[in-house]
Amino acid sequence: MTHQSPPDAMPAAADPGRQIAQLRELLGLVRNIAGQSQDADERDSGLDEAARAASAYERALPVVQRRFDALAGETAGWAAAGVEALLAAGHDAPPRAAAARLASQIDRALGELAALLD
Repeated sequence: MTHQSPPDAMPAAADPGRQIAQLRELLGLVRNIAGQSQDADERDSGLDEAARAASAYERALPVVQRRFDALAGETAGWAAAGVEALLAAGHDAPPRAAAARLASQIDRALGELAALLD
């Protein structure tokens, strides 16, 4: 009798709507650190964006889905590292210029993710 390990389970596809919503929340946090405000309309449009992304993701070709997943994961990784650096650097006064730059980069990445699904 041979002992074989069971096949590796395929990881479940990430929820693109959730990924977009989380990146939008992170963007809001970074904008707050930068001293920028976010109004209620921006938060509501972020929810709409997340719903549209989830729907478009389902209709997208597998290669587009994989590219979206890779870009979303990469963005989440460097954005989280950026927030950690901001928090570590600014105990009394957060580095607003660095936060503004990070916010700009997150916003650009969100645009790229949306463009993938258009």
